[in-house]
Amino acid sequence: MSTSPPPAGGAPDTPEAWQATRAQTALATQVMRDGDDDLDPQRREIGRQVGPNERELFVSCAPAEALQQQFDHVDPDYIAVHDIGTTSSRRLLAGIAAASKRAVQKLHIRRQGYGTALATLEYVELPTSDGSRLLMFSTEADADTVSRHDLARTLMGHSRLAVIMVGELPGHALEAAFKPLHDDIVGGSWSNRHLLVLPLTGTSAVAHVAAELGRGTVVDVRTTPQVTRPADAWGFINGTWARIRDTLPRRGDAPAPERTARFPRISEPASAPAAPSAPLAMRPMPAVPTSRQRAAEPAAAATLLDRYVHQLGELTGMVSCCVFELSSGRPLAHAGASPGADDLASHGTELLASIAGTCRAMGLGHAIPDAAITLGAHHLLLRAVPKHPGLALHAVLDKTHANLTLARLQVQRMDAIFDEGSPPA
Repeated sequence: MSTSPPPAGGAPDTPEAWQATRAQTALATQVMRDGDDDLDPQRREIGRQVGPNERELFVSCAPAEALQQQFDHVDPDYIAVHDIGTTSSRRLLAGIAAASKRAVQKLHIRRQGYGTALATLEYVELPTSDGSRLLMFSTEADADTVSRHDLARTLMGHSRLAVIMVGELPGHALEAAFKPLHDDIVGGSWSNRHLLVLPLTGTSAVAHVAAELGRGTVVDVRTTPQVTRPADAWGFINGTWARIRDTLPRRGDAPAPERTARFPRISEPASAPAAPSAPLAMRPMPAVPTSRQRAAEPAAAATLLDRYVHQLGELTGMVSCCVFELSSGRPLAHAGASPGADDLASHGTELLASIAGTCRAMGLGHAIPDAAITLGAHHLLLRAVPKHPGLALHAVLDKTHANLTLARLQVQRMDAIFDEGSPPA
């Protein structure tokens, strides 16, 4: 855990060592600024710097509530990038940072007085032609499930532009994944008026669901053609920002011509000649892998697991499924919407360990359990992955669309993938 250095004479874990921090965070959440911030208002940042690319914010409320307080006070210009059925937003940030010779920044949100880590967010400062400050946040926070959803809603709802990167999902899972976003738009304090949807696979179903997302709201939702390269994603984001930046009023103010100039233009990296609205040179950016690209990788085991979970994702009522390592709880392949891969892997590990422990205590054997659990609105399936010792599957099905007995039979039929190297008929 990274914390600021303790005061002289105090050990890092003693109450005295945290006294300076407590004094600085006497309010519920306080904006920490360096001395230079008063000279350059555009350099005001959230939290205080504790490392070359790290800042920390001490709070006494929920992370999302604290972050909203900071946005209300600091009023930063930023773009939020959100993942649905993929984990590409962080890769996009890393690629932009590499292309512009900048570093990915981290904001650690900690419990006031104790330093307990509540959430970590990643962001990058985008190069602009006039030197103005424009940030790009990934909503993929390192936090518990509730905090992660609340932080994503806050980041997208208060951004100047929200970008949704959509992976490969079946139609029913796609609608289920977009529903919480629609509920956030129509039911909360959503000030953002611009949403850009980037499909990483086929676009027809995504475009339909995205159109429904904006229907009856004041949010302008636009869907791009299929994105296959990071440079394509950046080009669409850059072009959309160029289109909307001069129409964006300052938060809390009526639109005025003199305000439009404060919104920065994204430019080439600082080392290249500045050209307004010109996209970054993206050659240094690493590729954003899709399921189809992963299928071409030489590792046959990983390819089979990918195909396995994506075939499972096509089953009626399947919401989300994940293959994971029992020993480490590490997800290896995932398809579907929420819960995400990390949640399915960690909770699947706990459930199987608990069931296995009960079986051993009762003298009923030591094999990995094959379990079906029925909840209020969902079924959970947990079972070993055939011919892959130490790996297990955790699947979530919608109770209203899936027949549990039929679903278990369909999942068992998918075992043929590992025998024949191809999906079952």
